Amino acid sequence: MSATSFDSATFRRVLGHYPTGVCAVTAVEPDGAPIGMVVGSFTSVSLDPPLVAFFPAKSSSSWPRIERLGKFCVNILASDQLPLCRQIAAPGPDKFRDIAHRVSANGSPILDDVVAWIDCTLDAVHDAGDHHIAIGRVAALEVERADRPLLFFQGRYGEFALLD
Repeated sequence: MSATSFDSATFRRVLGHYPTGVCAVTAVEPDGAPIGMVVGSFTSVSLDPPLVAFFPAKSSSSWPRIERLGKFCVNILASDQLPLCRQIAAPGPDKFRDIAHRVSANGSPILDDVVAWIDCTLDAVHDAGDHHIAIGRVAALEVERADRPLLFFQGRYGEFALLD
């Protein structure tokens, strides 16, 4: 038990005031079955070498399968892709039903019409409380459409608005 002066609900409420982007991390099993999970914790790490990171929950059933494969694609979702986000986030075998995609050079699904994609090989995994820190070495990346990303803020989805 940690010696903090706040509970987990307070922690979530306060950190909920910081918006995060929403990404779908995808991979393909050896039998050809696609795997996907939604993360709201994705960041660039290094330019040299090119590294990115995301933070899968230890309770995730998709993450161990992706980790075993050692490669994945991070798909940055657009603000109009909330239905796709919810479908990939839902448990069950039909995550990719009717979801158009192509396969990256690394063998992972690139979802159609995403803002951008980052194809990676798994570089390292670190323990971080009830999550892991998954670091990917970028093999390829591209902007698919320069559009607004899907955001998560205060427990709800939204989009970015430019002020200038």
